[in-house]
Amino acid sequence: MNSKFEPLFETLTFKNGIQLKNRIVMAPMTNWSSNPDGTVTEAEVNYYARRSSGVGLVITACTYVTANGKGFHGEFGGDRDELIPSLQKLATAIKEQGAKAILQIFHGGRQVPPELVPDGDIVSASNIPAEGNGKPVPRELSDQEVNSIIRDFGETTRRAIEAGFDGVEIHGANGYLIQQFFSPHSNRRNDRWGGNLEKRLTFPIAVVNEVKRVVAENAKGPFIVGYRFSPEEAETPGITMADTLVLIDELAKKDLDYLHVSLQDFWSTPRRGVDDTRSRIEIIQERVGNKVPVIGVGSIYTPDEALKAFQTGVALIALGREMIIDPDWVQKVQEGKENEITTEINKDNQEQLVIPDPLWQAITHTPGWFPGIQ
Repeated sequence: MNSKFEPLFETLTFKNGIQLKNRIVMAPMTNWSSNPDGTVTEAEVNYYARRSSGVGLVITACTYVTANGKGFHGEFGGDRDELIPSLQKLATAIKEQGAKAILQIFHGGRQVPPELVPDGDIVSASNIPAEGNGKPVPRELSDQEVNSIIRDFGETTRRAIEAGFDGVEIHGANGYLIQQFFSPHSNRRNDRWGGNLEKRLTFPIAVVNEVKRVVAENAKGPFIVGYRFSPEEAETPGITMADTLVLIDELAKKDLDYLHVSLQDFWSTPRRGVDDTRSRIEIIQERVGNKVPVIGVGSIYTPDEALKAFQTGVALIALGREMIIDPDWVQKVQEGKENEITTEINKDNQEQLVIPDPLWQAITHTPGWFPGIQ
């Protein structure tokens, strides 16, 4: 290995004692490839296994914690006990290749397609639709329903433990339900779940507390709990960088194992809320990185790009699209073959890359999403 890349291959030990063999993470990415009943397919299991031998940590695509939270066609479920064998199949495939397996848990809130949820009943913090033409108006959740969904996050965590996962990632990013409660755009409530910034924090922190409680009661050994968030929203009103600094200050008090920033571009800068020209991730790292490990992500393809990002001080670097493009990225860097890394998708290589048909169709029919697809 070229010695300059050695920092990417240092081990990382979480506070709970679980050790990662290196600093590279496979980012969570939707693949639309599960069965309609919420079970994982063989194609999906093979896709993950193909990408799990080099990285230290694999974070799965999100799984819904309750039936009315299903956000995508072909999404696998974690909302009922009969899905534990399906989850176990996925956890086992990842762990057999040498990576730690993290199940990302979520509720889609107002972002769910109506045809995927019972009776087309779309719910959110308030009855405010997402911006854009034709977006459905969600139903505001009752206090009782909010408490029920919090318990559902806990129950799916229990299933992840029983299925053999090494941890869960609470998906508080990308405009889904947890973020909807934190956002002044989607949360216009005047009860304990909304109003001022402090009250908009109530739901995300309650989910964290419930997940941590379930882990303490059910895990027989160390179990990772991470949290993913989006630093800002484009909408007005919307989450600002200043709001996010308050959120991560609170999350840093929760003894989480990591915080995972959701960004398309690692080096993107704040749009509002702080007077700072540095990247959002650098600001976040400075704020909480000495308290909780931070995962940085966003359009990183080459080892040099990964190293530059890692030098900001973040604990881990997540690769999303690049792990789809080149599943052997980590091994090539380790073997000093970084000049052989592929950074554009090859339209003739679906079989070699072990990519399920629904994901392949999405990649090849979405110009500009992946390098190499015009």
